[in-house]
Amino acid sequence: MISVVIPIHNEEKNIRPLYKELKQVLEGLGEDYEIIYVNDGSTDRSGEVLATLKAEDPCVRVLEMDRNRGEAAALTAGFWHARGKIVVSLDGDGQNDPKYIPQLLQKLSEGYLVVSGWRRKRKEPLFRRVLPSLIANRLIGMVTGVKVRDNGCSLKAYRAEVVRRVQLPHGFHRFIPAVFGVQDNEVAEIPVVDRPRKFGRSHYGLKRTFEVLRELFTMPLLKYSKSSEKILIVFTGLLFAGTNLCFFLSLRKRISFLCPGSLGAALAISFSVLNNLRRFKKAQEQGVFKVREI
Repeated sequence: MISVVIPIHNEEKNIRPLYKELKQVLEGLGEDYEIIYVNDGSTDRSGEVLATLKAEDPCVRVLEMDRNRGEAAALTAGFWHARGKIVVSLDGDGQNDPKYIPQLLQKLSEGYLVVSGWRRKRKEPLFRRVLPSLIANRLIGMVTGVKVRDNGCSLKAYRAEVVRRVQLPHGFHRFIPAVFGVQDNEVAEIPVVDRPRKFGRSHYGLKRTFEVLRELFTMPLLKYSKSSEKILIVFTGLLFAGTNLCFFLSLRKRISFLCPGSLGAALAISFSVLNNLRRFKKAQEQGVFKVREI
């Protein structure tokens, strides 16, 4: 069976057009399938549209999140409720074209654990979306060793055992597939054409780039989260003491103000990484989603 997971947040006008396209593609595969919509706290009529689809099509499943928890939690909920041996994810805004799903599955059959779409000729603002994405993807590849050219493309296919390895805290879905612990040679990419959004507005902005950079410092430490947290606590304490000492000396004009400024920046990064490690640990222990299936 193939499970298709689609997070939904305020996409009432995009749901049906995407469903019709997806249905046609899945029917053509000749295999059992299910379509799992995760309604992530929508405040428009998305919930009503999804309930109607479920009533019309026994292959549709709808998970209702208890509140808006973000794309990472919605994807995790869909992944952990999926029944298929293969799981496909795509956005609910219609920008991911379902016609590429057969190509994803074909590539997956060659032995890869993950196959990712690689958006070519993106239909988004260059300086606000495309360029920051290119920079972020390069940095993610350098830090994680998994050199996927388009981590932000939601159109991906996975072997089911891969997506159930980790509960994704807020923001960490941007590091798929690296966060699932796969190696560079276990991931393949296929070029896809990105489509413009027809209805509604994007939920993303330039802020996302800064969030990627914030979380990026945490990625190398996830495998060693227990020991890393203890080391970071000591390191943060030393930074805090050093920053205060430098600030005190700078007031007495003994040293340049650059010293406390630099240490202060390092302290802020250290606090952020420490917080992310704790968030990741808490996510694995307590989970990141609360849903009911309607």
